[in-house]
Amino acid sequence: MNSPEQIRTRLRAAWWGRALLIASSWAYALVMLGRRYLYQWRILPSKRLSARTVCIGNLTTGGTGKTSAVLLAADTLHKNQVKVAILSRGYNRPQPTRDVQVLLDGRDTTWEQAGDEPWMMHQILKGMEIPILVCPDRYRAGLEAVHYYQPQVLLLDDGFQHHRLRRDLDILLINATDPFGGGRVLPAGNLREPISGAARARVIVLTQSDRVSKEKLEEARAAFHKINPRAKILEAVHRPSVLLDLRTEHKRRLSHLKDKQISCLSALGDPKSFEEQLSKSGAQVLQAWRFPDHHQFTIDEIRSIESVRNGIPLVTTFKDAPRLPLNWREVLTGEVLALGVRLEITQGKDIWEAELCKGVRHA
Repeated sequence: MNSPEQIRTRLRAAWWGRALLIASSWAYALVMLGRRYLYQWRILPSKRLSARTVCIGNLTTGGTGKTSAVLLAADTLHKNQVKVAILSRGYNRPQPTRDVQVLLDGRDTTWEQAGDEPWMMHQILKGMEIPILVCPDRYRAGLEAVHYYQPQVLLLDDGFQHHRLRRDLDILLINATDPFGGGRVLPAGNLREPISGAARARVIVLTQSDRVSKEKLEEARAAFHKINPRAKILEAVHRPSVLLDLRTEHKRRLSHLKDKQISCLSALGDPKSFEEQLSKSGAQVLQAWRFPDHHQFTIDEIRSIESVRNGIPLVTTFKDAPRLPLNWREVLTGEVLALGVRLEITQGKDIWEAELCKGVRHA
């Protein structure tokens, strides 16, 4: 089955395909703008929860580090003794349900029930007693969070286009390597909505800021300042944080990869960033397998990878690890590792903390 990106690539090769993509983009943009204004003018109803609601999202289809930003926000609030819960849609779950699934220490919710990103967040946040509630209806999940866990702050994961739930703070993530998502909305470009949507954000974070020149970074700053003069614009980078041996579930030092020849496997919006992180850790990436975002790996794909690995360690991501087939251990030999990556605010850290904790008394 062809991925959406493969289909778009084929369409771009012909003039009629490019015309079709552009026409589809105009139609999609009009729908998204119309929907936005219907909520803005209160024609479509939106609801508010009793806890302070902070939205973390993006304008593009991937690659901004949204999950890492949610984790950083949760950790920031936890360190400031603020009770927090996370609301997630649980995109592309193998076992979807309208019921609210809860990830919390002591509960046995599987990644198939919750989704790969919520499950990964839970693994990293273990021990902090931060509940992650997963449901397509984020308002319903929020009601349960408020009722059962009494959070002071609700983090709305990937909710920038989710207008049904009102929030107190919108944090918008922008990938500095592609800040304008190709200049068009889906399907011709990678924008989920017109770039003017950035005007809704109070905080804009330029992620991957170390992967572009200072000139490109300043151009992005100036462009988004023009769209949204009131927004506070921060900068952030991604750094490796933890290495997990998937066979033993033991954590290893990042130096474990130094000078090793490795292969890597990912299904991400921005696989280059992951591969660059491995190189920065001192590893020599000899083989790289890339699949569409949220791809669920099959045992035949794993067999194909194993046939050419030559016994070198295989490194995947925390997000991708749960989507390995159940019997991968019977096929893959040697080391199989997962790399966790954290977001680090390099410019505007005080603003990040102050905006998240604004108006909230410490528990």
